[in-house]
Amino acid sequence: MPPSAEEHTGARIAHARKIRRLTQRELSDLSHVSYSTLTKVEQGVMPASPSVIGALARALSVQVAELNGQPYLDELRADQLDGLINPIREALNVYDLGVDPELAPRPVAELEAEADELCAMVRATQIKQVAAALPSLILEATTVAHATPADRNWQLLAGVYRTAYDVTTKLGYPDLCTVALDRMDWAAQRASDPVLSGMRQYLRALAYLRASDYKTGKRLVSLGMSTLQQAEPGRVLDVVTGQLHLGAAVLAGRDKDQDTAEGHLGEAARIAKRTGPAEKVHWLSFGPTNVGVHRVSVLAELDLYPEAVQQADEISIPDGWPPSRLAHHHAEVARAQMWAGQVDGAFKNLVAARKLAPQQTRYHPTVRETYCGLEAAKRQMPDSFSNFGVWLGV
Repeated sequence: MPPSAEEHTGARIAHARKIRRLTQRELSDLSHVSYSTLTKVEQGVMPASPSVIGALARALSVQVAELNGQPYLDELRADQLDGLINPIREALNVYDLGVDPELAPRPVAELEAEADELCAMVRATQIKQVAAALPSLILEATTVAHATPADRNWQLLAGVYRTAYDVTTKLGYPDLCTVALDRMDWAAQRASDPVLSGMRQYLRALAYLRASDYKTGKRLVSLGMSTLQQAEPGRVLDVVTGQLHLGAAVLAGRDKDQDTAEGHLGEAARIAKRTGPAEKVHWLSFGPTNVGVHRVSVLAELDLYPEAVQQADEISIPDGWPPSRLAHHHAEVARAQMWAGQVDGAFKNLVAARKLAPQQTRYHPTVRETYCGLEAAKRQMPDSFSNFGVWLGV
């Protein structure tokens, strides 16, 4: 079913433009998005790429999430996920209140084991289960850190806050993921852990990427690199450094800076040869496969869609690669295929993403925009295409 006038991104762009009493021509001039592209996006004839949405959001002085329509409240309620958000918010808000006298936390080793298990569940896309378990773990880890302020306990708390960032990001709550990152930094500083602090800057840069503030994102990557210089040499440092290079490459690609993007990809590839697969080091999924997957993303961000599709065809994904990362890759490939005119392959990749990670896929802005872009070619689509749209909520 086609997106309704209230649902698709183009309609939200048109609504925001009219509130600001701008003509399409005026918004085109302000945003440096071509008039032809803007009119087609507003009409729902053409999907909006992330760079176009970012440029229009800046010109309209609104958040990217407002134009994407996040969070998708009706779908969250249907999945019973909306009720899990407020307990996470409340748990994040007690970070500085000290020991909770009514709480009897488990031993640190047990909390660490659960924190590690939740990280694995996030990568397995079990978002609902993680969101349900997370508030109590945050509260216990907070009390333990305040009761015994050792580095180990602050590291535990910082890691749990990172998981809160992962969950709130995947469910489309950018305001709350920013709070989680601030809490992560607060705990990492008390742990005197430069690796955690550097990783927090990487995650923060990704938040600015989603908000289409590439300049700030690049500054955060540089700050993260500087912070990592204080860490002990070794594989953990290499993995986090390599991941920062991958984040920088995507930022440069979104900013249409191909030379810089290629430089960061090259450095990440060199590091990955040294580390090999390192999916469980801080659960960053770093390694040669992730470098190849990021190269696909960068090529797509540079609007080099046929090249992105070709690169995707050359990647061999190993068995057991994290489902959350693989589902995201399928969504990226689907977008590139859609723009390259390979509509059948694009839909197959959307279906593959759904099979791997249904909750993550349902709330992924790229998936929704790609689906809307395929609407124009609906006559070429199989009967299951409309059913996918009903499930997606567009």
